[in-house]
Amino acid sequence: MSETVRRRRPGGAEPEQPREGSARAAYRASHGADAAGDVVGSGGAGAGGAASRRRSRREATGAEPQRPPSRASLRHRSFIGTLKALDVLSAAGAQVSVRVADLDTGEDVLTGDDHLTVPVAGLGVVPLLIEVAAQIEFGQLDPLEILDRGSIRPVGVAGVWQHLKAPALPVADLAVLAAAASDAAAANVLLGRVGLGAVRARMDGIGLSKTALIDGFRDERGPDDAPQVALSSAREMSELFTAIVNAQIVSPAVSAQVGEWLNLNQDLALVGAATALDPFAHEDDRYRMLFVNKTGRGDGIRADAGILAGPGGGVAYALLIGFDDLSIAHRLRAHDAFRALGADLMEYVF
Repeated sequence: MSETVRRRRPGGAEPEQPREGSARAAYRASHGADAAGDVVGSGGAGAGGAASRRRSRREATGAEPQRPPSRASLRHRSFIGTLKALDVLSAAGAQVSVRVADLDTGEDVLTGDDHLTVPVAGLGVVPLLIEVAAQIEFGQLDPLEILDRGSIRPVGVAGVWQHLKAPALPVADLAVLAAAASDAAAANVLLGRVGLGAVRARMDGIGLSKTALIDGFRDERGPDDAPQVALSSAREMSELFTAIVNAQIVSPAVSAQVGEWLNLNQDLALVGAATALDPFAHEDDRYRMLFVNKTGRGDGIRADAGILAGPGGGVAYALLIGFDDLSIAHRLRAHDAFRALGADLMEYVF
């Protein structure tokens, strides 16, 4: 596992008035906060602002390579807690794939086997939501079209729709359920409407070679079923979230819609546990924090990917863990690694 330590200003000093991170600026622009709709990386004012922030940070830190920091400074400038937790998991036979990248510079902050293609369970909802948003944007799908739960085989692995009396809901509401509650029934109905082939083609068009939604959610998987819901790598998942928050997936409108849906995610029990955000209402901006993520859970699978930005910077992250799901202790050990990563990410962005 490799590590790149972020370099702060000399003496650890922060600016008197922290600047808004480029990720937050892009996210707000993609949501229509600026009528001009500037997008980071598009050549507009958003791109210029991000470039100036990157230049100012380089000027503050110095472009020349420096010697590794001392052990005392590593407590504040590295991912020691995360590395220790991941080492424990690896020693126990778990498969770990991780990537953290700085949003302003694009540089890797922490990487470990981030090229591996591994099962990601509910993270497969992200490609599905992208296709749903794209079909709505291009007039192929009406967001108010009513879809019937009876069109799919009953599935109870996750979600709330199975407990609701309403037998049918509009496309837009099903997207909210899939994003916010990892609702298996909602995801399966949406998948049946837009088509698995369309989702795969969309991922190919975006240029993701290791990310694929290969099946819907099932209570049990037989020999004739796909062995997993979805596959991806930590690198591609972190890059996908970077593109979403920077309004670079399909179109700014599609990126904004997917970002809005994912911002409703209520599973903050993994990396999100360190943010102290309310899982049911985490758009509170009083501390100038942006957190957009999606998780995946299955037997022996825990995955979390997203964006975390604060006054001190921003990161895109993905942590994918495959482990022997033999006891609660095995699960807790995996969860500890996510929470350690969350704590280190919070130190990085604040």
